[in-house]
Amino acid sequence: MLKLVFSSSYRGHCLNTVAPRLRVKSDSNSLFDAVGRLTGLTRRSPTNSLSRAFFCSDSNDGSGSGSGSQPVVEVEVKGVESDSDGSDSKASSAIVPTYPRPEDYLTVLALPLPHRPLFPGFYMPIYVKDPKLLAALQESRKRQAPYAGAFLLKDEPGTESSPSSETEKSVYDIKGKELFNRLHEVGTLAQISSIQGDQVVLIGHRRLRITEMVSEDPLTVKVDHLKEKPYDKDDDVIKATSFEVISTLRDVLKTSSLWRDHVQTYSQHIGDFNFPRLADFGAAISGANKLQCQQVLEELDVHKRLQLTLELVKKEMEISKIQESIAKAIEEKISGEQRRYLLNEQLKAIKKELGLETDDKTALSAKFRERLEPNREKCPPHVLQVIEEELTKLQLLEPSSSEFNVTRNYLDWLTVLPWGNYSDENFDVIQAQTILDEDHYGLADVKERILEFIAVGKLRGTSQGKIICLSGPPGVGKTSIGRSIARALNRKFFRFSVGGLSDVAEIKGHRRTYIGAMPGKMVQCLKNVGTENPLVLIDEIDKLGRGHAGDPASALLELLDPEQNANFLDHYLDVPIDLSKVLFVCTANVVDNIPNPLLDRMEVIAIAGYITDEKMHIARDYLEKTAREACGVKPEQVEVTDAALLGLIENYCREAGVRNLQKHIEKIYRKIALRLVREGSSNESVMVQPADAKAEVVDESDHHAAANKADVEVETSVQVDTVQTNDQPKDPKNAADSKELQETEATKAVEKVVVDTSNLADFVGKPVFHAERIYDQTPVGVVMGLAWTAMGGSTLYIETTQVEQGEGKGALHLTGQLGDVMKESAQIAHTLARAILLEKEPANPYFANSKLHLHVPAGATPKDGPSAGCTMITSMLSLAMKKPVRKDLAMTGEVTLTGKILPIGGVKEKTIAAKRSEVRTIIFPAANRRDYDELAPNVTEGLNVHFVDDYSQIFSLALEYDVNTMVN
Repeated sequence: MLKLVFSSSYRGHCLNTVAPRLRVKSDSNSLFDAVGRLTGLTRRSPTNSLSRAFFCSDSNDGSGSGSGSQPVVEVEVKGVESDSDGSDSKASSAIVPTYPRPEDYLTVLALPLPHRPLFPGFYMPIYVKDPKLLAALQESRKRQAPYAGAFLLKDEPGTESSPSSETEKSVYDIKGKELFNRLHEVGTLAQISSIQGDQVVLIGHRRLRITEMVSEDPLTVKVDHLKEKPYDKDDDVIKATSFEVISTLRDVLKTSSLWRDHVQTYSQHIGDFNFPRLADFGAAISGANKLQCQQVLEELDVHKRLQLTLELVKKEMEISKIQESIAKAIEEKISGEQRRYLLNEQLKAIKKELGLETDDKTALSAKFRERLEPNREKCPPHVLQVIEEELTKLQLLEPSSSEFNVTRNYLDWLTVLPWGNYSDENFDVIQAQTILDEDHYGLADVKERILEFIAVGKLRGTSQGKIICLSGPPGVGKTSIGRSIARALNRKFFRFSVGGLSDVAEIKGHRRTYIGAMPGKMVQCLKNVGTENPLVLIDEIDKLGRGHAGDPASALLELLDPEQNANFLDHYLDVPIDLSKVLFVCTANVVDNIPNPLLDRMEVIAIAGYITDEKMHIARDYLEKTAREACGVKPEQVEVTDAALLGLIENYCREAGVRNLQKHIEKIYRKIALRLVREGSSNESVMVQPADAKAEVVDESDHHAAANKADVEVETSVQVDTVQTNDQPKDPKNAADSKELQETEATKAVEKVVVDTSNLADFVGKPVFHAERIYDQTPVGVVMGLAWTAMGGSTLYIETTQVEQGEGKGALHLTGQLGDVMKESAQIAHTLARAILLEKEPANPYFANSKLHLHVPAGATPKDGPSAGCTMITSMLSLAMKKPVRKDLAMTGEVTLTGKILPIGGVKEKTIAAKRSEVRTIIFPAANRRDYDELAPNVTEGLNVHFVDDYSQIFSLALEYDVNTMVN
């Protein structure tokens, strides 16, 4: 039986096939009619055509009636008729018999197939990487014996199916005996159609079975040619099975275009389409795995082969249904989105035609105009002009252009600013005073200045902006008082810190040409607060940085200048903004770090810090209440005595501010909260114990307490007032009443914790500071001075002693980490002390013949400043005259070579430090009298202060006294 295959039917993949056109026989008309309807092959081939064809022999059918087939011969055939009789005659005349025939090949080269078996009548391209095997195939083709055996490769035992690249690589490495053992016994006799490089195209002819190995390299095997077992063509079961296969194939072809291509290709193959061929066709084009296809190839019983094929095509049908459902769902989703998109576009077009909706540019312009409309009358004319120009520009730009986004953002900022909007200010001085006192204790200077600002605004009917700078040590309330001022004035509050700021753009904004450009902080402030007269707190202005992006301190000159900020120009907006109504409050720790041009524009209010009495009020009225609420402790559960607060302030929190004091008070209340929770849990656990187990529980508690001796010591140091009720109901009516009674008992059992000086260390640890006063009565050569530090004021002792004495050995040695200014003050003091001693005691050559050592404790603390001059002179004269200075005396002041006393700074801090050290008499320069007079009465109470302008007055107060009248 011969078949004609057109060369155009070749496909270069392993599943491309050549399908046979049906030759209808009388004994199976119904079957082939069904196949004809399946494939739709009712067309006749055009006549008088010139075609290039391959003739390949076909295997015998299962009935044994098939004739032998001839080897393939390439010929040209003209005018092939479409009817069966004409086809047979023309084909017969075109065949050139060749010998030997395919069934005569009993020894063939073995070609391993890694992926799928080759079925008779189908093409398969494979790659041959073995040079010897490829050469043998080429040699066979030259000898007019182009046949080889194609056998499926078994999976390697104990391994999963690997990717194709790894499988092919392993196939090429297997040779000889190992390859022989890995091949399936049943394969296909394949004709070598073509060889191009290492690609070999095979055409399946008939089934083979390996009998034995002939040679190893290349692998050559002996084979037996297999035929289908005899079967009855009229068997109803076989017919029914074949019809079911055809019906299933028809259903699959409706959904799968790939299978339809297979059938159209196979339809060009001329030859018989019988039951065995139908089974091979269904298995070959299915997507089954290679083992299932190999099972069909090995099956020689036609009925069983049809059943196996039916199973495979049924599975393909189910897969096709799933594929169709997935494709349908995705298509519905995509079509639904497209439909929605089209409807939305149509709706937009309809609304636009009806005037119900405009495009994006028109909508943006309408939004900006609507936003600007309430402030149009208040908006400056030059700003309105810029906005109108930008709106016109926006209409001419394409939305996809970058300039469109820049213009849109620019208009967004221009229209969102509160042009001409001002908040209603509070001109009630009494109410403002009440608000300020609610939030802060003391700070009289700051409060007075704010009340002056309100009073001026009330008399004028309007208020202008000011620039105030609050300077002082950390923790004195500079930042928090700014928020209180805003509340007292009924102004919006905005804070931003400039500590470490090194970019001018943060103040003045970026140019709009930059990507991601933004306005400066002041424009952002106006947008956030919504008014043009907020209170702006510029924090840490003394810590401005300076980098490659400019000098922010210079940029602030325009912002903080009352004459310039009425027309402040931001780089981003590029239109003048009126900031003259803004109240600027700046904070700084040290005003010396602020550039002089910037400092000149601000009104500086110094906040020196708090004395002990002020800290007591702040702790009792503000800090303790806040800490108690934050920790969830009720007022009746705890009591902190005044003595404990005083000890906390003097021994733990001496700094000028109250931030550290707040931390310690919070620490105390946290520990109290923990103690209350522990005692409450303990009481609850005791109350739920049965009556007969109470004694045992107590014993265990005692044992546990003995094991935790340290905890017990801390607990016993806490004074507690415990109120407990032992009257418990014996027979509660119900469980709810019993539970309420237990809760009541637990509440009554809560202990009230009392914190005083005896147990303060249990809550905050050992004292950090000790008494600054070292001597009750200063010895000869020792004088107490007063110093200013970042934490406030401090007492400072100046000690002078004699190292050696001898004629002409007068010298001075200094220690105590003194700065250059203090070293110069010591030299001045030594010179002036010699002059004064010569005047008072001409016969005393002490300084000329004595080497002195002056020390300022503590040695680990760096010290510098000019205000220790008079103290050093007094210390040297006390040593020279061997007379101690007056008891409870402290002094400060800078001295010149002629004995004049110059003013100093930090009068309040130094006064507070002297009072803390229980000093009764203080000597200040006369020029500092005005500073002292400004102090509050509670600061100066109990002090005897002398103001001097010449050192002779200090000498009289410190050293010219009657020793017998000195108070001991």
